[in-house]
Amino acid sequence: MSEQRTIRVGRRTLPLHRPDKVLFPDDGFTKADLAEHYRAASRRMLPHLRHRPLMMVRHPDGIGNQGLVQKNIPDYFPDWIHRAEVPKEGGTVTHVVCDDAATLVYLADQACVTPHRWLARADAPDHPDRLVFDLDPSEGTDFEDVRWAARRVCGLLDELGLPVQLMTTGSSGVHAVVPLDRKSPFDDVRDFAMRAARLLADRHPDRLTTEQRKADRKGRVYLDVQRNAYAQTAVVPYAVRALPGAPVAMPFAREELDDPELTARRWTMTTAGERLSADPWSPAPRGRSLRTAERRLSGMQ
Repeated sequence: MSEQRTIRVGRRTLPLHRPDKVLFPDDGFTKADLAEHYRAASRRMLPHLRHRPLMMVRHPDGIGNQGLVQKNIPDYFPDWIHRAEVPKEGGTVTHVVCDDAATLVYLADQACVTPHRWLARADAPDHPDRLVFDLDPSEGTDFEDVRWAARRVCGLLDELGLPVQLMTTGSSGVHAVVPLDRKSPFDDVRDFAMRAARLLADRHPDRLTTEQRKADRKGRVYLDVQRNAYAQTAVVPYAVRALPGAPVAMPFAREELDDPELTARRWTMTTAGERLSADPWSPAPRGRSLRTAERRLSGMQ
């Protein structure tokens, strides 16, 4: 196993330590493969990463071993990597901010398989510019149920006058992402999301639920809005998941919900390149206020 090689990323030449280290033992994917994926995907990923605190999920011994969930940036990270110090209970925490492709590849060298982003930017950490509905299958459901649930979420957001962006999580479900204007604090955003989710569950009680306990979901798709809170995170579009096959969280167009081949793990580190030439979320909708949507939602309840 070679101990080090270099990789050129933009204006920087970075060392890649133990590039032949196998991180995905069932598939043979190495650290070099992970770094190359993130270098190739950086153009698409960076708009979803810039200016945001980042949480790293690292697997230095491969995904077959327990990973490390890391919020604080280690002291040894180079000075050129951006940082954001944000409040936490009893103090502060300093996060990585991934503003360029070199940082993304550096994180891969640190065996950060999956970066997770805050839903707010560092300059206003309590005012999110993203709202996320996480559509999660439960026992007795399949991905067709998730696609059905996504159509219902999209339909409600249409009624409320809010745009929506869809992505597979690379794990089991779909995220429906609503761009916001950063006027509302997290508490208000989460309250709105919960009310919307409960309305959908009331409309379709046999197929949708907001029950947090898995035993109470009983074959229904779970509408999870718990990520809409201060310091919570969501997987970054185009990120690799620490699962066999190296599935990738992938944005997709709304009409792709009708594709029977769409699954949460349809795209992998091997096939993700076919999705990088075009952006299914382009043109990006502007962030919207929840004010009008809240009035409309109140009128439906």
